[in-house]
Amino acid sequence: MTDRFATRAGEVELGFDPADHTDAGVHFIGEIHTPWSVGDCPRNVRAARESGKGAEIVLKPDFVPGLEGLEVGQAVILIYWMYAARRDLIRQSPKHVEETRGTFALRSPVRPNPLAMSAVRITGIDLETGRVEIDAIDCFDGTPLVDIKPWVETIDVPPVSC
Repeated sequence: MTDRFATRAGEVELGFDPADHTDAGVHFIGEIHTPWSVGDCPRNVRAARESGKGAEIVLKPDFVPGLEGLEVGQAVILIYWMYAARRDLIRQSPKHVEETRGTFALRSPVRPNPLAMSAVRITGIDLETGRVEIDAIDCFDGTPLVDIKPWVETIDVPPVSC
């Protein structure tokens, strides 16, 4: 469907680009500034942590008061928009597994709505300027930030069995 990315064997395209069909709107609350760009971005936040390189969130001024109550050392969940990702694959053939899988069985940024989320730790916070330093993240510099949510163990860790 797109000429920007090659389709691997076994991958299935949707037949339309979800970016052309809008059901809702999203307002970005800020940007994530990282040391990463195309070609050197880690595959996941674990790999980003292993690099030892942190990152910084910069909120738009209207959203800065929403940081009140967050603290250094606290874990938060960041939801961000992987703007450079392909959106038209519904089955993918990732390099790290042998079989093709459905998009919803993968953490790949390639998905109809390229939302990503990572649990990160706040390493610094400036409540006046809306700058929040974090331990690590796996996205390109300038990635739009959709939301910040506190990570709560009693809510965010699923039960061992149902």
